[in-house]
Amino acid sequence: MDSGRGSPPAGPGEREQKLARPEARASHASRSRADVRAPAGIRDSADVGTQGQVQSQSSESPAEPTPVHPLIERAAADTVRMRSELSSLREMLEMQLSSLAWNDMERRQPMHARVLRELTRLGIDADVARALADELPAQMTPEQARYLPLGMLSRGLAVSGRGRSEEGGVTALVGPTGVGKTTTLAKLAARAVVRHGASQVALVSTDHYRIGAAAQLEHYGRLLGVRVYPAYDAQSLRQVLQLLKGCHTVLVDTAGLAGHDPRLAEQLDVLGDAGELRASLVLAANAQAQSLEESVRAYLPLKPHAAILTKLDEAPSLGGALSVLIRHRLALDYTTDGQRVPEDIAAADARLLVCRAAQVLKGSAPATDEALLAERFGAMVAQA
Repeated sequence: MDSGRGSPPAGPGEREQKLARPEARASHASRSRADVRAPAGIRDSADVGTQGQVQSQSSESPAEPTPVHPLIERAAADTVRMRSELSSLREMLEMQLSSLAWNDMERRQPMHARVLRELTRLGIDADVARALADELPAQMTPEQARYLPLGMLSRGLAVSGRGRSEEGGVTALVGPTGVGKTTTLAKLAARAVVRHGASQVALVSTDHYRIGAAAQLEHYGRLLGVRVYPAYDAQSLRQVLQLLKGCHTVLVDTAGLAGHDPRLAEQLDVLGDAGELRASLVLAANAQAQSLEESVRAYLPLKPHAAILTKLDEAPSLGGALSVLIRHRLALDYTTDGQRVPEDIAAADARLLVCRAAQVLKGSAPATDEALLAERFGAMVAQA
């Protein structure tokens, strides 16, 4: 009967315990949450320590670069290879077109092709040969084609005629090192002494870079019986030239400086401020064509009046020197072909120089490569 009715009603004490249990559970839960949450100061210091540890780890170990995807690397390599192949294909097509154009010219204008072949055999640069070929007559006989190249070179090469006149004045020999400026100056001084006497000739040295340069010039001065004057800057050079104004011939020796030498600009300024001075560029005939071109370009700011070609006896070919002189329209004063003073110097003669250029190659020049001729002149024919 009692079980069917349910539990008997609780007494007053039991009811109080039941009411107290929820409050105890709530108090226990709040204490647990308080234990989990640290105080604000402790939490802040903990956060700062954690951030410092992270920053320390990031500063100690730099971030690794993001690796490039293999597909991107492969695409870049394929692009480089494709460009290389296209460049090679373009070069091959240009060579084939040049060869076709050259062969067509040989068929239609065999005499013109013969002249260009002869100029190439003489070592004349392609641009100079093309310029000379533009002046060829439309119709030529085989005999004309045989001798026209030499005649065209002689006509294109300018000479000053100074060696055959009695002109004096102040002349400065300029040029790169090793071309024979001091020896050439001694030869010119000896010629002037023979013609006008030692009292009418003076030498000036501005070469204070090369060891023994002044001593070498003084040695020549003693042998010739002429005075040698030093000049260290533009002012002293002007003073020396003013002092020697009554002399018939004054020759100025300069330092041999290459085009990339930073002292070259200073030397050009000194000579440019010297007043009435005639600059003659000394070039070595045995130098390579590119070296000669660089030398001329380096001294162009001085606006040289003429050139002197030295060491003809040491040159295996004169084509490079002739090309530079014709290209820049430099008049030629003298040529030298040895170390003897004053014998190995002569007034420039275009015809003799061109004949010497042909004589140097006679029997020793190899046959001209047809591929070289096509490369040099094929494009010119195609554009005409």
